[in-house]
Amino acid sequence: MPKKDLNIQQAADLLGVSVKTIRRHISNGNIKAYKFGRLIRIKPEDLKTGYREIPNAKTLNGKRA
Repeated sequence: MPKKDLNIQQAADLLGVSVKTIRRHISNGNIKAYKFGRLIRIKPEDLKTGYREIPNAKTLNGKRA
């Protein structure tokens, strides 16, 4: 059975980020996506390879910069 491609909301929920973040990564070319009519779809394997979580930037004393 073929895997279903994800919409932007499903991808955001899966990664624990906002829809805006997913859209930004698509625009930057970090995540491959395609249009199916008016809908934007993402293949699960492209989501895994295209997105890597960036850790929060902190200073040496543990506080945010």
